[in-house]
This record gives sequence, structure tokens and C-alpha cells, in this order.
Amino acid sequence: MTNSTMLPKAPLTHRYRNLFFTAAVLVIIGWSFTGMPSFDIKQNAWLVTKSIVNGLVHPDFSYVWTGDGEDLTSTLLQTLGIAFLGTFISAIISLPFAFWAANTKNKFWLTTRSGKFLLTAIRTFPEIVLALMFIKAVGPGSFAGVLAVGFHSVGMLAKLFSEAIENMDGGAGEAVTAAGGSRLEVTLIASLPQLMPEFVSNTLYRFELAIRSASILGMVGAGGVGTPLIFAIQTRSWSRVGIILYGIIILVTLTDFISGSLRKRLI
Repeated sequence: MTNSTMLPKAPLTHRYRNLFFTAAVLVIIGWSFTGMPSFDIKQNAWLVTKSIVNGLVHPDFSYVWTGDGEDLTSTLLQTLGIAFLGTFISAIISLPFAFWAANTKNKFWLTTRSGKFLLTAIRTFPEIVLALMFIKAVGPGSFAGVLAVGFHSVGMLAKLFSEAIENMDGGAGEAVTAAGGSRLEVTLIASLPQLMPEFVSNTLYRFELAIRSASILGMVGAGGVGTPLIFAIQTRSWSRVGIILYGIIILVTLTDFISGSLRKRLI
């Protein structure tokens, strides 16, 4: 074999460097395991696991509809309402924040940075924490869930809206400005017609995520299907846990399918 067909060897320093990083990663992984508690399996672990699997295989279908407003159908509709109302309110509130944070030309840099910082600060708060805070303010129930979903969604939707504004074609706005239009007329005539399909698409995407969040917020008392779910888990009513989980799966799957179909038509 000639030298021209031989693969060039890696420099010795590169090999030592790769060896050093590999050893460092292995040491860090090994060190992280030293702080773990001992892995002990409880004596009744098999019986609990068997009960959970049996409850999932034999769900409590009688809980689907009882007519008292506390059944699975009612709580799923409540969850859907929390997600829809929270997302709808946040979509409206997000518009001024999006224009504030959008990095467009002829805009002072501090204005954009302050808007982006505020949106990042809003997104920092988990929805569970927001729900607990609003429960202390307005009491437990669906209203606290709507406020938690809406407040958290403002940070995400305004970020997506601002990115759409930054990527918008400014030709139409320049044409309106050249014709003597004001800044408000540029926004209403040129900007919003271009941005509306993407705004609606981002709102639908956020609604999909809000369904999942609203399903969990009830576990801390913010309404929705999470409330009967946590009660069923605490009482070890695994058959009821099973039917609730199946209901959440069906609701999320249908919402994703419908929302995805609508977003494909908009974009």
C-alpha cells in the first residue's frame, strides 16, 4: 500500500486531548453516582405494579359520564375550556409585547432588549408555580388555571410573534409609508395581513401545549381533569386512573390532529 492511499494519522496532541476529555467525562459520570441513595425496592412493589397494570387494562368506564358534573367528560371539557380561554386571552395580550420586543430597523436597541428580557422573565415561571400563586390570590378552581395558562403563554406567544415580525417582508410597509401612511396605517394595512396567518398558527400550536398543561394544573387545585386524577391516585383507585389517562390521551390526540390540520392550511 502506497503512502498516497494511507489515511493521515491524527496528531498526537489531538489523541491525548480526546483521551483526556473522555476520561474527564467518565470521572464526572462516576462521581455523579456517588451521591445517589441506595436503590431499594419495596416489598409490595410487585403488588402495586400489578394493581396499576390491572387498573389500566380494566378502566372504570362508569366514570365516563355520571351527569353530576364531576365525571370524566365534564372535567375534560373543563380542561379544554381552561386551555382555550387561557390561550385566547394570552394571544391578545401578546400582540403589544411582540411589537415591543421585535428587533426591527429604526428601533432603539434598549427598547428591544428590555422587551425580550421581560418575555424571558415571564417564561421563567413554571405553570405549576403560577397556578399555586394564583390559587392563593383567587382561590382554587378553573379561574386560577386560566390565569396560570394565560400568564405563562404570554411569554411564549409574544416571543413567537416577535420572531414573525422580525422575519416579515417590509416591502408592503415601505409602500404604505411612501404613500403618506402613518405608523398605525402601516401596521393595520401592511403588517397585520402578512402576520395574521403565522400568528394564528403559533396560537394553535400554543393551544396544543396548553391542553397538556391544563391537564396537570388540576393536581394542585387549579381545575380540570388533574383534580380527579390526583384524588384517584391518592386513593389507589387505579381503574379510575386508567380511564382518566385514556381520556387525556384521546383529548390530546384529537386536539393535535385538528390543530395540525388547521396549521397546514394556514401556512
